[in-house]
Amino acid sequence: MPSILTPGDTETIRNSVEVGRTAAAFAAEKGERFPAVLATPFLIADMERACARLLRPLLQEGQLSVGAHIDVRHTAPTGVGGAYRATATFIEEKPPLYWFEVLAEDSAGVIGKGRIARAIVSEAAILERARASSQS
Repeated sequence: MPSILTPGDTETIRNSVEVGRTAAAFAAEKGERFPAVLATPFLIADMERACARLLRPLLQEGQLSVGAHIDVRHTAPTGVGGAYRATATFIEEKPPLYWFEVLAEDSAGVIGKGRIARAIVSEAAILERARASSQS
């Protein structure tokens, strides 16, 4: 039987900024330049991972959780070598979505915050849909 997720439950992911996790690493064309600070996609990925950890006890065989909605602001930079943490707090379930408040901080303060929703789905259904999209 799945565990119960209670509003206020939290999970934290701790990470640090390596060169490959910076915005500068996204420069793909000649002349593109981005700063050598934590890239927003990596910050959001850690926020998503914290949410997914909270949902893990609810998963049944053949299920996984997937992102469904992201409303996040990345408000301050964290430089290479800087440590940060991304914390997810479960707010509520509005089927089929599980809603979380997310907050990220480094040693200087808040670097990002917002809301994320995830859904629990059949892994087989997700993979089937992905196969269909790659054949078009």
